[in-house]
Amino acid sequence: MIVAEQLTKVYGTQKVLDIGHLEIPEGQSFGLVGNNGAGKTTLFSLLLDLIEPSSGHIVNQGVEVRTSEAWKPFTSAFIDETFLIGYLTPEEYFYFIGELRGQSRADVDALLSHFEDMFNGEILQQKKYLRDLSKGNQKKVGIVAAFIGNPRVVILDEPFANLDPTTQIRLKKILREMAANQEVTVLVSSHDLIHVTEVCERIVVLSKGQVVRDISTSPETLKELEQFFDSQAV
Repeated sequence: MIVAEQLTKVYGTQKVLDIGHLEIPEGQSFGLVGNNGAGKTTLFSLLLDLIEPSSGHIVNQGVEVRTSEAWKPFTSAFIDETFLIGYLTPEEYFYFIGELRGQSRADVDALLSHFEDMFNGEILQQKKYLRDLSKGNQKKVGIVAAFIGNPRVVILDEPFANLDPTTQIRLKKILREMAANQEVTVLVSSHDLIHVTEVCERIVVLSKGQVVRDISTSPETLKELEQFFDSQAV
């Protein structure tokens, strides 16, 4: 279980995140939506100890994120291209992540074989550095690398952006399969309401850093979200 308690983040005089209490049960597929500046990336950055909270804390599977690194072996993420190492080839990057997660090259190769259709012959054995790949292919590398080592928690920020439609469909299937086994907690943020309602069993809406909706996904969820965001435009 992931638990955020009295969690805030303040920059100067602006409070960009203010969450009193939030629980994400183990094995849940959790979606996070909100307009630009709502606090989605801030929450994920706090979860990954990339920034420090102004107050409060986050506990990941019993480990307080700020005070211990014991959560890192079972948690993986891809937030943006800064997670990549631009001067490595995709193969070198995958093997590097595999080594960090105790996986052999054979283990990594076995995992990569399941993503050949997603890579579409444009990533492996191309003798290109990651920095030279398109934004979409960089994202494919980052997302697949997040699956290395059988993590129990996977965090993906805007995973569908810059991906072609075929890859979006493939990724949604993968995320649904991960959530179905109820052993992996999947956290996804997205501006695309359709995608997030298709892959997440629970959706939390952030607005100005606060939780304003907490929805168990149903056939009516997409309409409910559309009505909410339409009301924000008034």
